[in-house]
Amino acid sequence: MAVSEKIKTMIEKASWVRRMFEEGALRKKKFGAENVFDFSLGNPNLEPPARFREMLVHLASDGSIGTHGYMPNAGYVETRQAVADYLSKLNQFSFTANDIVMTAGAAGALNVVLKTILNHGDEVIIPAPFFMEYYYYAENYGGVARIVDTNPDFSINLARIEEAIGANTKAVLVNNPHNPTGRVYTKDELAQLGRLLTSYSEKYGETIYLISDEPYSKIIYNGLTCPSVFDAYQESFLVTSFSKDLSIPGERIGYIAVHPLMRDKDIIMEGLILCNRVIGFVNAPALMQRVIPSLLEVSVDASLYQRKRDILCKGLEEAGYKFFVPDGAFYLFPESPIQDDVEFVAALQEENILTVPGTGFRCPGHFRIAYCVDDGTIERALPGFTRVMNRYR
Repeated sequence: MAVSEKIKTMIEKASWVRRMFEEGALRKKKFGAENVFDFSLGNPNLEPPARFREMLVHLASDGSIGTHGYMPNAGYVETRQAVADYLSKLNQFSFTANDIVMTAGAAGALNVVLKTILNHGDEVIIPAPFFMEYYYYAENYGGVARIVDTNPDFSINLARIEEAIGANTKAVLVNNPHNPTGRVYTKDELAQLGRLLTSYSEKYGETIYLISDEPYSKIIYNGLTCPSVFDAYQESFLVTSFSKDLSIPGERIGYIAVHPLMRDKDIIMEGLILCNRVIGFVNAPALMQRVIPSLLEVSVDASLYQRKRDILCKGLEEAGYKFFVPDGAFYLFPESPIQDDVEFVAALQEENILTVPGTGFRCPGHFRIAYCVDDGTIERALPGFTRVMNRYR
């Protein structure tokens, strides 16, 4: 057999997001790009801020020796210190460069954290719906994903998390703001979760970590903010990237931040740095590390995504769809009008509307719309959304 049994199984269960994205590419060739409404992939359609391009030009003309060579595996000290200073302004705690590891995006950061903390058989609790690759990230390092339901409004269901906690629980992984629902967990939700994990860490005599994945933290609407995971719980990691707030997902730059008061922080940091190297990342891209310090306070204009959200929500509400209005990110997660969300998504395809079934996020009966597209795509797709809903009403 050309691939391992494990990989063969993973291929068969491969991401619905990518599958639908590839379907979109085929349909664009067949029907013309302007006639296909592709809401499958969370690929930002806004261009990076002007400051990003200015910094690239500036750095590209820098003739200093050694600017493209190896650096400490954790990243440039000056970049990590800039991130630490930025986080110190947002939290109740002071961070230093020694609390930060620069990574190849948030996906790289999650893999580094999980490899660092997981023993074989350790469990990672993940509220559903969730970004499906979380499941594989845990499995990569011998971990076991324990999937728990959220509340009907997609808020954290503490009772379900408590039921799932056991002697093998090593971490709880949350995503805030949330993909695929657009939910922003509140300060109180995180505080309650932190108290729960404190209680069970004491009960079992082993630390249960909280990992918060936050690449959408600057794409939030209606005056909301993303509450600090560090204020909620001492044994916490923040993993994030600049893919969404700077619209540079292809550049693969992010970081891990560790709570300054984490109990075993010194050995944890050594582990993170080692794992960043041995997984094969070695270090985060040098050029992007040099760009980031001047862009920590910069982001794309989130109000443009809010406008897209409002256009989409208004049109779908008028068509009879039911959904939770997103607080952040750029995803809408409506209910399917029929139980079989895969069938409903297939019906939308007949209108050349590409969405992702909730089954792909372990939440059947819903489907995801990534509205990080131009306004015209949303407006032209709405009649098709309406026609399909009318077939099933």
